[in-house]
Amino acid sequence: MRRSGAAADAAFDEERRLTMFRRGFEAASLALLAMPAGAAAQEPPPQRTEHVVVYGNDSCPKPADEEEIVVCARRPENERFRIPKPLRDREPSGATSWTARNEELDEASRPSRPGSCSVVGTYGQSGCFQQMINQWFRERRAARSGAAR
Repeated sequence: MRRSGAAADAAFDEERRLTMFRRGFEAASLALLAMPAGAAAQEPPPQRTEHVVVYGNDSCPKPADEEEIVVCARRPENERFRIPKPLRDREPSGATSWTARNEELDEASRPSRPGSCSVVGTYGQSGCFQQMINQWFRERRAARSGAAR
């Protein structure tokens, strides 16, 4: 007897789920059978672990007691007083100078400061007049340098 529609899909999903469960149960059973008898009741890991970097011919420190594990990494002697390599090879995050950053902030806040040609800040009209004078000087300077050629 063939099922059709939603009933067939539900039956197929249920059968697939049971098959996956059986396979998982079989794999777990095999893993437990393959494990040695003493491995199931292992001792807990040590309470304290210490990671140490030693340089040159320095000896690795001894553990303080049997509950401590000391892991030593050995580096060459010429690396002793250097910045660690992962930190040494990074690009600096602030590639611009403090002066350049300050100039950027000044330029960003210029529309709201006195002397700006803006309706936002104070003294807007005097700022517009100053910009007209600066433009006149630039045009005059350009005309003089063009005539001198």
